[in-house]
Amino acid sequence: MRVRYDRDTCIGMFQCVAEWDAFTEDEDAGKAVLEDSEEVEDGIFEREVPEDAELDAKFAARACPVDAIEIYEDGEQVV
Repeated sequence: MRVRYDRDTCIGMFQCVAEWDAFTEDEDAGKAVLEDSEEVEDGIFEREVPEDAELDAKFAARACPVDAIEIYEDGEQVV
C-alpha cells in the first residue's frame, strides 16, 4: 500500500496529523508534511504505508477536507 500526498492542495487543517503520525505540521508553511516520503512530481510526495499503519493512513486520507491524500493498493486507488 502507498500513500500519495499533494502538498500544493493541502490547506493546513492538519486533520491528517491527528489520524496518522506519518504526517506532521509545518506551521511556517501552513502545510502538512509526509515524513519519510519522496517527491515524485512537483509538490507530490509518496511513500509506502507500513502494514501496521494501513488503517491510520486510510483515516488520514478520509479526514482530509480537500482530498490531498490518496491511498493506493496494488496500483489502484482505494481512498
